[in-house]
Amino acid sequence: MQKPELLLPVGNPESFYAALRGGADAIFMGLKQFNARGRAKNFTNGQLVTILKEARKKNILVYITLNTVIKNNEIPELLDYLNFLNQVGVNGVIIQDWGVFYIARTYFPNLVLHASTQMAIHNSTGANYAHKKGIERVVLARELTLPELTKICKKSKVETEIFIHGALCYSFSGMCLYSSYAGGRGANRGLCTQPCRRTYTAQNTHQYLFNLKDNQQIDLVNRFAKMGVNSLKVEGRMKSGEYTYRVAQAYRTALDEPNQIEKAKELLSLDFGREKTAYFMGKDVNEAISEKTVAGVFLGKVEQIKGQNIWLSSQMTIEPGFRLRFHIPGTEKQETVKVREVAEENGLFKIHSGGKQVKPNSEVYLAGISDVKFPSKLEDTTAQFKQLKYGNKQKILSALKGRENGRKEEFYFRVNSMEWLKKMNLNEMEGLFLAFSKITWSRFDPEVPFIQKFREKIYIELPKFIQQDALQFYRELIAKMVKCGLRNFVVSHISQLDLIPPKCRIIANENVYVFNDAAACFIKNEGVSLFSYPQEIDFETLFSLSHKDGIVPVYFHPELFHSRMPIAMKDGNDELVDDMNIKLQRFRRNGITSIVPQVPVSISQSKNKLKQNGFHRFLIDLSYEPVSKHRAKTVKSRILRSEQIQPSNTFNFNKGLK
Repeated sequence: MQKPELLLPVGNPESFYAALRGGADAIFMGLKQFNARGRAKNFTNGQLVTILKEARKKNILVYITLNTVIKNNEIPELLDYLNFLNQVGVNGVIIQDWGVFYIARTYFPNLVLHASTQMAIHNSTGANYAHKKGIERVVLARELTLPELTKICKKSKVETEIFIHGALCYSFSGMCLYSSYAGGRGANRGLCTQPCRRTYTAQNTHQYLFNLKDNQQIDLVNRFAKMGVNSLKVEGRMKSGEYTYRVAQAYRTALDEPNQIEKAKELLSLDFGREKTAYFMGKDVNEAISEKTVAGVFLGKVEQIKGQNIWLSSQMTIEPGFRLRFHIPGTEKQETVKVREVAEENGLFKIHSGGKQVKPNSEVYLAGISDVKFPSKLEDTTAQFKQLKYGNKQKILSALKGRENGRKEEFYFRVNSMEWLKKMNLNEMEGLFLAFSKITWSRFDPEVPFIQKFREKIYIELPKFIQQDALQFYRELIAKMVKCGLRNFVVSHISQLDLIPPKCRIIANENVYVFNDAAACFIKNEGVSLFSYPQEIDFETLFSLSHKDGIVPVYFHPELFHSRMPIAMKDGNDELVDDMNIKLQRFRRNGITSIVPQVPVSISQSKNKLKQNGFHRFLIDLSYEPVSKHRAKTVKSRILRSEQIQPSNTFNFNKGLK
């Protein structure tokens, strides 16, 4: 049995040295651009050179996170970035965007590529597709169960990596649009504002519905090793060096001394994170949601305040050097105070507030202990590297460009209920996407005369998440449809191409992200007939693309959260409101929770502008609309006339995606 690699997060110089001292086999880190922890300090190119030098002395591997989607106008900068990484010789580049993959594999073939968890690979089909494309390792989705992970490891040819510790996202990574929808700061751009950590109003009660506890898999480390997981990854590039060090020590102990799990757990008791859950690797996810957003070890509460002196109760002796985090009662506000002096009076600890606005009855958490120090600076070298020649760069950019094509307007519709079939006029559309649940597909009869009459216009759409044991269901469904003459399919993950037989027409939907010309090139080279543009794209990025033959989503309710995690809402009421007064609706289908806004996104009024910029294919998604005889016709008519639909909003199209 080969021992898995222990992979640690590095977001600042202290955590780099902490990872080295704590026992890392490998580290992952980001530079100043194109990584999913844009709010971390991250590193300069020169600091990376220093890190590589120091890491090689200790035989530690260095992986670079390039795990965001790339806008089309960022491709020239991306080329310089990949050229630099190619020269310094990093051990791997972790990517999300298939456009990045296409450029790296085509023009920088020596780069070792890892598929980020943002690529949402969650079954053996996804893992083996990545292997077929030349990706060396896949970072699997956090939502897998232990039996699913076991089967994926057994059936996959590619190296596997899983998260074993740290923060969890409520939504599948790569599928969350909430932060983007609420303020244009996209999780897929590394700028998530963590809406899952906020309160929501349901049944007139403020609740933490999506606030997950932290992941902790210390009890399963040796099972992961036995099933052949190649790398065990700790989340936390936003965390301190002491977090990195303590967590590293704990998992190093668990890997090297399997009989010392209790010792490892004791080390983790001071990781200064949130409450812990085994999530889907455990037996029950019902306890995975927390009522607390504060990270740290709970100590006690503020008993008294006089001036800038605080008296607090604590389960632990307060010492100089402690960082205390105060959660202000009745608010989301937190204050952090570093203890410089401490006195004991009548069973309470007296400290100075340092001018922070702490309130009586505030909960007190231990956020850090300054008992171990790490260097806080890294040499920023000025080593010279060969620049990508201007002519070569222009040649690459030219090769990525698309060609102009026809301008005849085409309309595609999506529905998720068979009831819609009675309301749709298929003579007035190019295609109808059927996004049905497994239960609905089991009742669907492809031999019905109406279906057979319009079989050239009907598309079978596969879901974004297909659990390992459901792969056979969808293989059989596809085979049945093909046998009955339905050969049109829509894929929600590019790996689903491997489920579909030859000589079928395939559309990649808006979940196969195309933010740049390189991604469009890749998808077309895979044999896809058409692709859709992402729902969170903005006009600036859309109009910068030279591949204008895709399908523009012009009317839809975006799935802001797409999660395997259920939420506790009482009385069958699926309506909720966030703290920005956005009204939402919960849907649960195929074991997936989707949170969508009640008000649709519509850019119907911009149809003429879209046509002027070369776009002529449009998608109207009625999945979250009440079934209605006239709705499809009404929406299409408004779009044809380039008229606004009310109520609606324009998502990022006008305001932009940061």
